[in-house]
Amino acid sequence: MSQTKPSENKAAKDASQDRQKRMIAGHFDKLSRAKEEGKKVVYTFVPGNLVELITSLGMLPVLPEINALQSGMRKLSGGFINEAERGGHSEDVCAYVKCDIGMMKKGNIGPTGLPLPEPDLLLLSYTGCFTFMKWFELLKQHYKCPVVMLHVPYQSNGEITEEMRAYVVRQLVDTVIPALEAVAGKKLDPTVLADTLARSREAEHDLVKVWESAKHRPSPIDGYFGGVYYVGPIFSAFRGGEDAVAYYRELRSEVEARMASGEGPVTPDGPSAKERYRLVVEGPPSWTHFFDFWRMFAREGATVVASTYTRVGGLYDGGFRHDPERPLESLADYCLGCYTNLSLPKRVELLERYVREYDADGFMINSVKSCNSFSVGQLLMLRQLEERTGVAGGFVESDLVDPRYFGKANIENRVQSFLQMLDARRQRSAS
Repeated sequence: MSQTKPSENKAAKDASQDRQKRMIAGHFDKLSRAKEEGKKVVYTFVPGNLVELITSLGMLPVLPEINALQSGMRKLSGGFINEAERGGHSEDVCAYVKCDIGMMKKGNIGPTGLPLPEPDLLLLSYTGCFTFMKWFELLKQHYKCPVVMLHVPYQSNGEITEEMRAYVVRQLVDTVIPALEAVAGKKLDPTVLADTLARSREAEHDLVKVWESAKHRPSPIDGYFGGVYYVGPIFSAFRGGEDAVAYYRELRSEVEARMASGEGPVTPDGPSAKERYRLVVEGPPSWTHFFDFWRMFAREGATVVASTYTRVGGLYDGGFRHDPERPLESLADYCLGCYTNLSLPKRVELLERYVREYDADGFMINSVKSCNSFSVGQLLMLRQLEERTGVAGGFVESDLVDPRYFGKANIENRVQSFLQMLDARRQRSAS
C-alpha cells in the first residue's frame, strides 16, 4: 500500500486515492475541451443524480456542489462568496450557491484551474433541497439554456410506495429522457444504459463493503473524513463507468488489507494511533478547514465509524443497488431513497442503527449554517438519539464553504469537552 508523505495541508494518500485524483483531473480536462470537441454538457446535483442517463447518451456531467466543495478545500470559496454577496446575494443563502455564482462571475474557472464549459442542459432531479430549484433558476438566467426537472416525492411516511415510484418513472419516460435525447441528438440505447447500471451496481457493492469494514475493531477507515474521499467518484461524475469499478475494487482491497493486519485508518498525519473513541457523525464537514477539523478528532484517537453525509448521494447499505433488469424503476428508487429525502424520524432511526451496529461510544452533529436540508431539526435529533441509545451526543457549528463561520478555537474546545465527557462516562461505568 503506497502512501505519500503527510503534510499539514493534505492527508496521506493510498494508491486508490491517487487513482481518484487522476480520475478527477482527467474529467475536468475533458470538460475544458468539451465545446471544441462537440461534447454536450449537463449540469446536475449530487443527491438523486441521473449520471447513468447522461453518460449513456455520451454527454458529460458537471456537479456544481462538487465544484464548490473543491473550491472550499483549495481556499478559493471565500473570494467567490464575497463576489456573489457584492452582487446582492444574502449572507444567509446557501454557501454552495454563492460559491458557484461567484465562480461563474469570475470566469467559471473550475477547481483544477481549467475553464468549465457552459451547460447545454440543466437537469434538476430534486431530492430534498428546495435551494436546488432557486440555484438552477439563477443559472438559467445566466446561461439561457433549458432546464428539465424531475420532481421526486418526499418520503413523509418513511417509505417508497408503488405510486411514488410510478410517478417518477413516468416523468423519466415522458420528460427527462426526451429532453436529454434532444440535447444529445440521439436516442437512448437501453443496452448501453443496462451495462452502465451494471457497473454502478458493482461499484456500489464494493463501497458498502468498505463502509461496513468500520464495524471491525479497530476500524480500518474513517467513515466521515476519509469517507468523503471514498464516496467522491460514486456520488459525482463516475458512477456507471469502468474507472469507478476499478477504483472501488482497489479501495476495497486496501481496506481489507488494513483490516486483516489490524491497522486503523490513514489520517492527515499518517496512520492513526490507537483507536480510543468510536463516533457517528451527522452533517456535512466544513470544507474550508477540512484538515483542521479532521485533526481535532484524529489526534485524540477518535475514529468516525459511520456518518450520514457519506450517504447523501445514496443509501446503499440499506440494500439499494442500481438494477440493469429494472433500469427506470431503480433510477426512481435511487432518487426517492437519498438521505436528504428522508423524514426526520427516519434520519433518527438511521443514526440510531449506526450507533448500535457500529458500536459507537458517542455521536457528533456538525450543524452547518447555510444548509437547511441537514441542519433543521438537528437539536431534536440529538435529544432523541441520546434517549434511544444511551450514548452521549456532541454539537458543533460551522458552514460548508464559507470560511467566516469556522471558529477553530471554539470548535476544538467543544470537541475536547465532548471527548472528555466520554472519558468521564467510561470511568463511572468502570467504577
